Amino acid sequence: MPFASIVVPAFNAARTLPATLLSLHSQTFRDLEIVVVDDGSTDDTAEITLRAAKTDPRIRLVRQGNRGLAGARNSGIHAATGAVVGFCDADDLWLPEKLAAHVDHLGCMPLVGLSYSGSALIDETGARIRHAQRPRLYGVTSAHVFKRNPVGNGSSPVMRRETLADLAWRPASEATRDWVFDETFRQSEDIECWLRLCLTTDWMVEGVPGLLTEYRLNGNGLSANVDAQLASWERMVAKLRPAAPEFFDRHEATARAYQLRYLARRAVSAGDGPVARDFVRRSLEQSLRPLVEEPLRSSVTLLAAVATGRLGLGPLTLLGAQRSPSRS
Repeated sequence: MPFASIVVPAFNAARTLPATLLSLHSQTFRDLEIVVVDDGSTDDTAEITLRAAKTDPRIRLVRQGNRGLAGARNSGIHAATGAVVGFCDADDLWLPEKLAAHVDHLGCMPLVGLSYSGSALIDETGARIRHAQRPRLYGVTSAHVFKRNPVGNGSSPVMRRETLADLAWRPASEATRDWVFDETFRQSEDIECWLRLCLTTDWMVEGVPGLLTEYRLNGNGLSANVDAQLASWERMVAKLRPAAPEFFDRHEATARAYQLRYLARRAVSAGDGPVARDFVRRSLEQSLRPLVEEPLRSSVTLLAAVATGRLGLGPLTLLGAQRSPSRS
């Protein structure tokens, strides 16, 4: 069996999947399998995967009805055989040395259950833009994960099989496989999983240097419903609070302020000034800690929210001085 498995959830990903598979095929760490989960696609996602498998037998296809991103990842985990399991969405890319870096990291650090890296951001054509996710890598606590999600995006982590087993449970409605990601979430399913890992297990979360993932931005992502994102985040908090009530008493207001600031930036990127200003106001009402801890980023967000729709400046001009935030 291969040492590493890479799970690729794919829904109508025909346009970007070939580049994703090529990036995974090109990994310098060769002892791997690539498990593509076709999550009810109506395009050529399955056919593209099967054609790729003819030239690289390490590629396998799993087909299912649409269960969402969490459900596709769970099916991929169930099908995977590797001692470590990484995740790469079907519109993102891995640099050739990424898997090798994480395998080495996990081998050297037996207490680390989730290894991640920074991410360069790419546009819809696959070209890099000047923004990147450069997260905290070391000394990561539950509070860091709650407030700023250093893992960054769902194509960044590589996890031990034992860590996934410690996170898994089987709902009464599930007859065939366990859940690691909560399939009742259509958003915030990744941060819910990372925070649950920190709050309910002894595994460490730690990063490796470098922008080893290329994370694709798209127009739909920029204009996503921020109210739905906030509702999903609040539902995540409500779900996990009973597991660590003292933790949430201490950190919830600050984490909510960070989340509202992030949503303000999303609204700026979508060109919606009134919504951006409302989220900034609500963020400041929750806590001033983001302003104290990250004064430059918070100030730029405030100024961008005020300027959006008033000065005729585009979103990239307004936020160009800052790194792009996490998708979570």
